[in-house]
Amino acid sequence: MSPTNVNRAMTTGEWGLLVALSILWGGSFFFTGVAVQELPPLSIVLLRVGGATVILLALLRAMGVDMPTDRRTWAAFFAMGLLNNVVPFCLIVWGQTHIASGLASILNATTPLFTVIVAHLLTADERMTGCRLLGVLVGLMGVVAMIGPEALRGLGANVVAQMAILGATLSYAFAGVFGRRFKRMGVAPMATATGQVAASTLMLLPVALIVDRPWTLSMPSPATWAAILGIAGLSTALAYVLYFRILATAGATNLLLVTFLIPVTSVLLGTQVLGEMLDPRHFFGIAFIGAGLAFIDGRLLQALQRLASGRRSVGGEEASTTPEVFQGRDI
Repeated sequence: MSPTNVNRAMTTGEWGLLVALSILWGGSFFFTGVAVQELPPLSIVLLRVGGATVILLALLRAMGVDMPTDRRTWAAFFAMGLLNNVVPFCLIVWGQTHIASGLASILNATTPLFTVIVAHLLTADERMTGCRLLGVLVGLMGVVAMIGPEALRGLGANVVAQMAILGATLSYAFAGVFGRRFKRMGVAPMATATGQVAASTLMLLPVALIVDRPWTLSMPSPATWAAILGIAGLSTALAYVLYFRILATAGATNLLLVTFLIPVTSVLLGTQVLGEMLDPRHFFGIAFIGAGLAFIDGRLLQALQRLASGRRSVGGEEASTTPEVFQGRDI
């Protein structure tokens, strides 16, 4: 990987993949909302990653692609699964049982901020810049505006639960930086996604069996099974293929901007699919998120700088020739 490969503006194609990923992950809140009415949280997480494993393994077999079998790669799969699934999923599930979902969403939106810091400390090609940091802060303001400032009223009321959500976002940040190694190891995005969810399934299985005792649960309804299929197939299997593809080319900082886009796509999907109405705060929040993404992407700022530089150069030529004319006349 060249030093400048990821420390750049994303291409149009990468932005398209990022928007698609935000839609897939935004839809997970809907699927989870349906499933949680009949299933406990850990069972939902287990079915999510387990179902995604089955789907991805079937796709790899149909494509004739073999999974890596060496210990080094599988050790990386388990580490990635721990950082990107097991730790954050469990912390978020526990945290959301103690604090409001709106506050949890705002805390979750700090993921890019932590990623900027972690990537700056642990990588050589994703260094922190003023524009990136400003963009993250502006985007975070947009998330707060969209969800509603009233969600911040619970801030500080349950510090342990809030620290759990923040711990999950920090884990996501480390996962984004750690996951960059799979491209250097020569592991394809689909194989990486499969290995990660398979390792997560193996780690979560004993925990879910002990805590939820699934054999004591009632058989879920068809609607719940449909939600599980949606969250496993779309919001996990397909989403992680896109996740690792973006990560390999655009880097961790750009990838985790998806947490800013998720509330935007969720609101827009609500208006199109459920007929919900947009409030003024939604437009205000979308504008701030758009501005934050523009700062982080950098191309708009570069264009404005070039325009300003061009005007200064024209003004400089006029200023340099004018004194010469007057000087000649004075002589």
